[in-house]
Parts: sequence; C-alpha cells; structure tokens
Amino acid sequence: SEVSRIMAKVIGIGPHNTVGSTTAYDPTCGSGSLLLKVAAEAGKHITLEGQEMDVTTAGLARMNMILHDYATAEIKQGNTLANPLFRDDQSGERLKTFDYVVANPPFSDKRWSTGLIPESDPYGRFTGYGIPPAKQGDYAYLLHILRSIKPTGKGACILPHGVLFRGNAEGAIRKNLIQRGVIKGIIGLPANLFYGTGIPACIILLDKEGANARKGIFMIDASKGFRKDGPKNRLREQDLHRIVDTFTRQVAIARYARMVPVAEISDPKNDYNLNLP
Repeated sequence: SEVSRIMAKVIGIGPHNTVGSTTAYDPTCGSGSLLLKVAAEAGKHITLEGQEMDVTTAGLARMNMILHDYATAEIKQGNTLANPLFRDDQSGERLKTFDYVVANPPFSDKRWSTGLIPESDPYGRFTGYGIPPAKQGDYAYLLHILRSIKPTGKGACILPHGVLFRGNAEGAIRKNLIQRGVIKGIIGLPANLFYGTGIPACIILLDKEGANARKGIFMIDASKGFRKDGPKNRLREQDLHRIVDTFTRQVAIARYARMVPVAEISDPKNDYNLNLP
C-alpha cells in the first residue's frame, strides 16, 4: 500500500490539474486499490477504469469501487494483453487512451503471450519498440501502458529490477524507450516489499508530454530506506516522504538521486543499462 501511495503521488495528479473528465486506468487492476489511491490524490471525482483477468478479483474490485463511492467506475474482466476491453469507441480497433495509467502487473509473466500473436498485434503495442521475450512479460505490460496513455498523459508501473539491465530483446526495447524520451523517472525500491516475491522492484514513470525534448531520466535509489517487519521490509513514512519530495523537486542527493543525462546512459560503457547503483 505504501508503494501505491508513492505511485499516486509521483504521477503528479492533484486537485490543481484534474477535472471531472480526467481519466485513470489500470490494466491489471486487482481489487482496485491502486486506482482508488490515484483518485484520492486527485482530490476530485475522476473517471476510473480497470481490467482484471481473475473473475473473483474483478468482482471484488467492483465492490471496492462502490464502497469508496465510485459506483460509476468501470471494471471489466478479461486478459488485458490478449483481449484489451477498453478500446476507442469509434473504431474499436485502437486502444482507448487515458490521462493517467497505473499498474502493478504480475512480475515476469511467463504466459503473457497466451492468446496473442505479438508480431501481428492488432493494437500495434510492440511496433517500433520490439517484442518482449516469450518467458518475460514485463515489457509487454509496460508497452501496453505506453500505448494507453494520451499524448500528454502519464504512467507509472511497478516492475522487477531486471527490466533495468536485462539484455537481448529487453535491452533493445529499453534502448528504444530511452531514445524516444518516454521514461521520465525510475525509483528503485527495497527488496522483500511484496507478498509472494522477495525480488527488488522499481517504479518506472512514463510521460509522453515533452518526450521529444527530454534529455535525461531522474533516478532515485531508494533501496536502502526501510524497516524490517518480520520477514518483510516496509517503507516507513519518512522513506515515502523522501522519495516523493525528492522526485517532485528533482533534487540531486549523493548516492540517492540525480538527473542522469541520456548522453551518459547511451555511452558505450553503459550501453542503455539503467541499473541504479
């Protein structure tokens, strides 16, 4: 839940830039908590839409929306990668786009391409970026999110740390994303934060607005700030505040945060590796 709060805050949504027609979407919405966090940050009643693969969980999400006074939120049930249900009203052939997209997809989904022929994806999600490896679905979700963001829209996605440095097909996709300037920031999180997995994760922030002019990626290595809670690690209030404050003000802090120029990332010795340390 702490990570959901960070995502809702760093995505930049607030009362100053939202209206009733502002839209937020989660392609792997689970029980809907991330969408509700974003709505809470917005401070106004915005439009919420989400898709969830599991029938029971999708039902939970619908109930959750009603309980939080979001009866108008639309939750659809189905496989987002194989059958995205939020599509452009006119043609039905394009993905619907949103002001804000947030997601915590399944890590390294080995079955991401089930029911999908990525090479001929009708929604063009992989065009110009590349096709993720058969057994690692992380970039498939990230590219779906990117396709679902309006030209001025923002996105935030939790992915395993490996997306920052794994090579081959993922290295090629990462290079394309960096060259197009769509990655605004990366926040590295402590290991052991999530139930069911001990692997460290990161938040990748996407921002289409001003992508062409973007000359760097703001990186935060927040992997050391946490407290032990039995077998799990937890972000304390001060850790959360430090991440959000540093990202919002874009301040450089030694061994913690700085704006890393694309020129440095693309240098042959780094070769588009985004590994934070």
